Amino acid sequence: MNIQKLKIPAIILFAIIIVIGISCSTKTEELKDFKEVMKLENIEYTFINMDEYFPSKKVKKADQAFVFPQIKNIQLPESFNSKEVNYNTQKFIDSSYTQGLIFIQNDTILYEDYWRGQTGSVKHISWSMSKSYVSALFGIAMEEGYIKSVEQTVGEYLPELKGSGYEGVKIKDVLQMSTGVGFDETYSDPNADINRYWDDFGNGKSQDKFAASLKNEITPGTFNQYVSINTHVLGMIIVKATGKSLTEYLQEKIWKPIGAEFDAYWIADGEGMEMALGGLNAALRDYAKLGRLYLNKGNWNGNQIIPQSWVEASTHSTEEHLQANSENSSSPTFGYGYQWWIPDGDQGEIMAIGVFNQYIYINPTTHTVIVKNSANKNYYDGSNLYASTTTHLEFFRALAGVKRK
Repeated sequence: MNIQKLKIPAIILFAIIIVIGISCSTKTEELKDFKEVMKLENIEYTFINMDEYFPSKKVKKADQAFVFPQIKNIQLPESFNSKEVNYNTQKFIDSSYTQGLIFIQNDTILYEDYWRGQTGSVKHISWSMSKSYVSALFGIAMEEGYIKSVEQTVGEYLPELKGSGYEGVKIKDVLQMSTGVGFDETYSDPNADINRYWDDFGNGKSQDKFAASLKNEITPGTFNQYVSINTHVLGMIIVKATGKSLTEYLQEKIWKPIGAEFDAYWIADGEGMEMALGGLNAALRDYAKLGRLYLNKGNWNGNQIIPQSWVEASTHSTEEHLQANSENSSSPTFGYGYQWWIPDGDQGEIMAIGVFNQYIYINPTTHTVIVKNSANKNYYDGSNLYASTTTHLEFFRALAGVKRK
C-alpha cells in the first residue's frame, strides 16, 4: 500500500519535513519542525490532523457500514466521585480537553458529542489504544496458523533482533509487557527513551533499528514494565509471519468485517512500517466498534472475527506480576493482559488506554462501551486529577451505572 503524500496547511508556520524523498536543509531544522507541531499548545489541531505531518497508510472503510442505533443525547450525571473527590461532569469534560465522547449501552448510542475541532467523521489519533488492535491482529494471525505459539521466542520470527534485549524473550512476555527490556517511558522527560524514539520517528528513521538498539535489564516474565517498543516488536512479527502490512491485515480482518463507517489511517516511519505502538487514526464511532467486538468476545453478528479464547486470554491477568496492586509492576493500579489494561473490581472491565487521555472502556456487566478522545494539555502534570486515568475510570463507571460497594 502506497504512503500518501504529505500535505502542508497554510496555517502551520513550521512544516514537518519527514516524507520519503522530501529533504530539509539540515536535520536540526527537521527536528525543530517536529517538536513545534507536538508542543502542548498545538496538540488540539495536531491530534486530528496527523496525516498532514507524517506518512500515512489508508485503512479502507467497509463496503456496508454498521451503524449503531442512536437516541437523543441523555443528560449525563451532574457529578461523580473519585477517591473521595467530587467532580462536576461538565468541568471534567472541559478540563481534560475532551475532543470526542461516545457512550454506548445495550448496543445503542446514548450520548455522543464533539469539541475542539473533532466531529463524527474526523479521525483522531489513538496513541496507545493502537496496542489493543495489534493484540487482536496477533490473535487472528495465530488462529490462521501464521504464528504457532506465544511460548515461542521473538528470535524464531525476527532473527534481526539477535543481540538486542529481545533475544530469547518469549512472545507471551512481549504481549504482557514483561520483556525486561530497559526503557524509560516518561513523556515529560525530554531525555527519556520514549522521546528519543519520537525524535527518530519524527525524522523518518527505522523503528526496527530502534528496537534492535534496546538492551535487557530484568529477567523476562518477572516484572510488568510498560515498554511501548514491545508492541512494535509484535507488529514486526505480524508483518514477517503474514507477509502483509499492519494496515492491510487490519483492513481485511477487522476494519471491513466490523462495518467501519469511515476510512482510517496508520502513520508510518520513513521505511513504511506503521507505528504499531500508537499510530492508528480513526473516527470515534469506529473506535467504539472494537469495544463492541470485545464486549461480544470477538464475535460480530455471528462472525467470530477474533478467537474467543484469545479475547479471554488477552483480558485477564494471569501471573502475579500482572495483577492489579502487584509489587512487581511499574503500573500497579491496573492489571495487564495481552495489550489490554484490566481495572481492579468485579465488573469484568477492560480498557485500551492512550497518552493524553484516549480511552476505550468496556464493561460487560452493564453492556457498556465508552470512547473518549482528548488533547489534554495538562497531561504531564502528575498532580492534575483531570489527567488521571483513575479519575477517568470513575467517570466511565458513573456513566455505565456501576454500583459501588
